[in-house]
Amino acid sequence: MYKYNDFDEAFVRERVAQFSAQVARRIDGSLTEEEFRPLRLMNGLYLQLHAYMLRVAIPYGTLSSRQMDQLAMIAERYDRGYGHFTTRQNIQYNWPKLPDVPAILSDLADVEMHAIQTSGNTIRNVTADHFAGAAADEVADPRPVAELVRQWSTDHPEFQFLPRKFKIAVSGAKADRAVIKAHDIGLYLREQDGEIGAQIIVGGGLGRTPMVGKVLKDFVSLADLLPYLEATVSVWNLLGRRDNKYKARIKITVHEHGIEDIRARVEDRFAQVKPMFGGIDMAMLEEIQAAFAPPAFREAATEAYDRAYEADPVFRAWADTNLAPHKAPGYAIATVSLKTPGQTPGDASADQMRVLAQIARDYGHDELRISHEQNVILPHVHKSDLPAIHAALKDAGLATANIGLVSDIIACPGMDYCALATARSIPVAQGIATRFEELKLEQDIGPLKIKISGCINACGHHHVGHIGILGLDRAGVENYQITLGGDGTEDMVIGERTGPGFAYDEIIPAIERILMTYLELREAPEETFLEAYRRLGMDPFKTALYPEKEKAHAA
Repeated sequence: MYKYNDFDEAFVRERVAQFSAQVARRIDGSLTEEEFRPLRLMNGLYLQLHAYMLRVAIPYGTLSSRQMDQLAMIAERYDRGYGHFTTRQNIQYNWPKLPDVPAILSDLADVEMHAIQTSGNTIRNVTADHFAGAAADEVADPRPVAELVRQWSTDHPEFQFLPRKFKIAVSGAKADRAVIKAHDIGLYLREQDGEIGAQIIVGGGLGRTPMVGKVLKDFVSLADLLPYLEATVSVWNLLGRRDNKYKARIKITVHEHGIEDIRARVEDRFAQVKPMFGGIDMAMLEEIQAAFAPPAFREAATEAYDRAYEADPVFRAWADTNLAPHKAPGYAIATVSLKTPGQTPGDASADQMRVLAQIARDYGHDELRISHEQNVILPHVHKSDLPAIHAALKDAGLATANIGLVSDIIACPGMDYCALATARSIPVAQGIATRFEELKLEQDIGPLKIKISGCINACGHHHVGHIGILGLDRAGVENYQITLGGDGTEDMVIGERTGPGFAYDEIIPAIERILMTYLELREAPEETFLEAYRRLGMDPFKTALYPEKEKAHAA
């Protein structure tokens, strides 16, 4: 893992001291809320429905056990005993008191963490594949590149007041687990003629105008990566709309100007800025890469795993759903679900965080990851340790075997917390998960991604859900639109809207009708929901959702 150097340490401490003084001035009245707002947003502090919310950066989703322990302590001391892991691989505290925020930031700095640029019109927390450094299909570990981009973008003087927020994601595997085509810039690491570089994808995004990113440049060497990013963001900073925040994202700029025009402008700007970098970025990258050397994988027999797998059906179910192939022989990647049916997706208690930290120390080479799907990853676990890991998770209420299934739902906080939300998300996610647990159909349904957003901003990624749910306000009443067929992988597709929305008490029965239709019409148990939807199209699902309308149409 990357460790702070003297510059990093001094920089973060200086920001803590600066913001501490700003908080003191807000409390004594020297700053109005209007004056304080841009200052707090630069440090990840929001004012939500009921209280302040602090969003803490977890760069590219990577944590040590020490950092996870500190997050647990902060949840217990300053919040209500839990934290919420987000689709940006961050953690949010929903109930901090303003006078405590400087102490929280100081405690974060003690373990090389911060909340800088987790909000505001700037380059946000850089995200990456949560299986980075471990995945069997990986071409290159994206974390060194993500860390390089993080250092370049943090407090970048030109990019602190962009037209709108800006999000960058990095993937280094054949399968895209970072949803790079839904980002302002997606970096897809690849090998060309024996050299590792990046395909640059630009103009993706969800929200009120969902768009799939377009290829800006097919291959950029790592030596040219930072100047190329600098050129791209510079071009948008000049062209981007500032008259209308709904049209300010780079996806709109690319759409209005066309990818060819943007590409020409970026190439011109790149020629200007490249000489300014002088190779320093590559020296930095080499230092960073050394910090991400693989752990010392051990050789050990896997008989304990094999015995447990054969003898214990509960362990076998967990292993079948929550484990992924690892690049090292005898190892696996374990995903810990934060989606126990009935619980809030993405929430973890302080006690659960400490259990995860201890497991990482004992069995996981001291590494944890946060996924954009709001789960926690143990990236390096030897199979011989998995029975003991499963037992520890089970004791902590963290052994739910549902990764990639119906109840593994992405959900934004919705109207339970968010000031922008127009409908509830959390209760809908809880209701769907609980209903299909009652029906005992989750395993039969198989792989399925349900994603829920409580407003048009799409923090729940509903546009790329196999089933997407968008909660809106219709004349003061919650109304939920459904989209089908979305896909957030390397073959990204925006889901198609089914038709009129559903009331709060109708949405769970509507999802049940969709999935019962799928079970009835699939060609074989192996045909996934997404495959069946692509084969069948929208019509049979619309018939199930709107039976009265279809009858009237037929008559």
